[in-house]
Amino acid sequence: MTNPTENYIGFWKRFGATIVDTILLFIITCPPLIWIYGWAYFDYDQTGFLAGPADFVISWIIPFILVLFFWMQKQATPGKMVIHAKIIDAKTGAKPTVKQWILRYIGYFISLIPLGLGYIWVAFDSRKQGWHDKIAGTVVVRS
Repeated sequence: MTNPTENYIGFWKRFGATIVDTILLFIITCPPLIWIYGWAYFDYDQTGFLAGPADFVISWIIPFILVLFFWMQKQATPGKMVIHAKIIDAKTGAKPTVKQWILRYIGYFISLIPLGLGYIWVAFDSRKQGWHDKIAGTVVVRS
């Protein structure tokens, strides 16, 4: 029988998966943002935190929907699929609930706030859980 800790996906693989997901979201969101707001969208002095309602929908709502869709359908984002990983319930090993998915997504922001410490935590945790995983009760394992 294999050691269950061998199945947890560590920091660097998850970091790589995040890069893949970020690039894909950038490819999806940038064209409509540039079409609506022009290249000035990238000038924070002109647009501020939010350039307008379309910015909120494209930059916040669409990524939320896409990530939740992939999590609920595949238990992984495209980046996690590339590294052959999936997200499971930490206690049962089953597919997480919708509540866990939403908590995990909110947990991303909590993990980011203190200089990304919640993400870096993956490197030191015995189950390779970031704060977002701990909040949602999930782990990332080999698929």
